[in-house]
Amino acid sequence: MQFKDYYAVLGVEPSAGDAEIKTAYRRLARKYHPDVSKEPGAEEQFKAVNEAYEALRDPQKRAAYDQLRARGYRPGEEFRPPPDFGRGGPGAQEFDFEEIFGGAGGGSGGFSDFFEGLFGRRGRAEAPSQRGPQGPRDSRAKLAVPLQAVHDGGSVRVNVNGRQLDVRVPTGVKPGQVIRLAGQGSQGGNLLLEVEYAPHPQFEVDGRNIIHVLSLTPWQAALGATLSVPTLGGAVDLKIPPDSDTGRKLRLRGRGLPGTPPGDQIVELEVTAPRADTDEQRKAYAALGKAFGNA
Repeated sequence: MQFKDYYAVLGVEPSAGDAEIKTAYRRLARKYHPDVSKEPGAEEQFKAVNEAYEALRDPQKRAAYDQLRARGYRPGEEFRPPPDFGRGGPGAQEFDFEEIFGGAGGGSGGFSDFFEGLFGRRGRAEAPSQRGPQGPRDSRAKLAVPLQAVHDGGSVRVNVNGRQLDVRVPTGVKPGQVIRLAGQGSQGGNLLLEVEYAPHPQFEVDGRNIIHVLSLTPWQAALGATLSVPTLGGAVDLKIPPDSDTGRKLRLRGRGLPGTPPGDQIVELEVTAPRADTDEQRKAYAALGKAFGNA
């Protein structure tokens, strides 16, 4: 397998803060999302961006990866995980990679051999508890559930010890809840899947609320507009008030995750100026500047 530089994939420096990494991920996920992107190789790029964000978004995961990266591996270099990786050394931190990266994975799958070979194949569950010396054992693993499945309910397919299982996900399931699969653990024990939310390219989660960043042009922000906004329940039209600025937040009530009461979707506005690629467009920008006394 080949070593991957996840910082390079996201286009950030290794010193980047969490907010910068999240911003880079959102920008690239929007750019390469297969449903909207016309970029060549968009699907593969989208998978690479998701994998990089999965490795860097959590402090423990990132620290584990940084420990390896500090050994000087280069992108594309042939790579095998060192035997002592994760066991540290004098003064180094030890990591339990099955605990950090989870066992069963789930909706955000499709990771590379590098990711799976380094951090444990998603589907290999740990077995912390045992019933008797040779009896059935309860196995524990993480289950990354797509937000659409959280909203709609349904099944998530996971690989566990070489087997594919369809896991029924209750509507509105919360992070930290455990789904129990009787008899699917080690030696006939139970498989306990702890729910976490898989990253989504368009939405972030805040409790039961969903946050979506909506890009709009300067004239849409200045004059107001009605724009189509994606939600987990389908696209809706949203009226943008005139004189809106970047950072303004609009609320779509009841459009968040299911619950009692259901959450809302918060639409955060982001005003972006299109590039001027033609003489006509550059003249239009010049005229705009003159009209506002900036030329």
